[in-house]
Amino acid sequence: MTLNMRYLLFSLLLSLVSTFIITEGKEIINTAPLQIGSLNRNDFPEGFIFGTASSAYQYEGAASEGGRGASIWDTFTHRYPQKITDGNNGDVAVDSYHRYKEDVGIMKDMNLDAYRFSISWSRILPKGKLSGGINQEGIDYYNNLIDELVTNGLQPFVTLFHWDLPQTLEDEYGGFLSPLIIKDFQDYAELCFKTFGDRVKHWITLNEPWSYSQNGYANGAMAPGRCSSWFNPNCTGGDSGTEPYLVAHYQLLAHAAAVNVYKTKYQVSQKGVIGITLIINWSVPFSDNKQNKNAAERNTDFQFGWFMDPLVNGDYPKTMRALVRSRLPKFTKEQSKQVSGSFDFIGINYYSSCYVSDAPQLSNANSSYLTDSLISFSCKHF
Repeated sequence: MTLNMRYLLFSLLLSLVSTFIITEGKEIINTAPLQIGSLNRNDFPEGFIFGTASSAYQYEGAASEGGRGASIWDTFTHRYPQKITDGNNGDVAVDSYHRYKEDVGIMKDMNLDAYRFSISWSRILPKGKLSGGINQEGIDYYNNLIDELVTNGLQPFVTLFHWDLPQTLEDEYGGFLSPLIIKDFQDYAELCFKTFGDRVKHWITLNEPWSYSQNGYANGAMAPGRCSSWFNPNCTGGDSGTEPYLVAHYQLLAHAAAVNVYKTKYQVSQKGVIGITLIINWSVPFSDNKQNKNAAERNTDFQFGWFMDPLVNGDYPKTMRALVRSRLPKFTKEQSKQVSGSFDFIGINYYSSCYVSDAPQLSNANSSYLTDSLISFSCKHF
């Protein structure tokens, strides 16, 4: 990839997908009409942080270098190339593993303030667990990247899990289908806090847990590619009516466990903050009738509320309880207490708006996260 192409990539990330602007808790009210073409830094209040972002599997490359272990995305892209545009994979990607200094230089030249990136769990713990050994080459890579960012005046924002689960944990106990993942994720997170927390002041536990649950376990479009055979015979086993809910449940508990470790052992000395990044597709009723308005609210509950309600209230939305019933896991009182309030900030990724209509006929469909909300929708992707 040429230097100009890498500049273009960062520009696209900044303007289309991965821009994050953080206000450090300040309320912002701007009543002036928004003129996109004339925007500059002076149009934003003091305290905004402008940055770009990436994820490890999509960006680093060096999939079999430096002691890295395989992730479920390595397995998925090689086993099902037909599910990936042009049959591509992350073996090389844009080779940021070798070219991170060049990338940081581009960000500095673009006058950015920060870079959000994810750590490849299997690059620092090839077996997924502390007992399987720590990979020093992986530790060195992230230390070098973080140091390069700090030296160039860029703040590192670190995501701990962007869907690339170590394959060993998937093979051993099913990954996020098992409560065993909670302790392993906590150990992995603590290793990161202990190793990088002197320089990293912004931690994100999970990126879009909804995307991982739906696309990995309801429709099988992403790793590990599980779903009900009636939905897609090419899925690697699975049950679209139960597994997405289990995976979401254990993601929330793993998130809460990691946050608890950070807050009790590291936050005071390291003076950082920790949160989670959720996704929401804005729901617009297809018409003004009450049924479609209620359907739009259900759609929000089944995507955003699925995670936000436990994080704020310690339990899932009532609409989900009513429709999913026994297939929706329950938090114990202690779990509910631990999940509720387990964040210093909530990140929001927004890509699409959806027209939503009521679909009561789906109550007769096979049990699936994809039909449980009794809605039909059409989304505009930006």
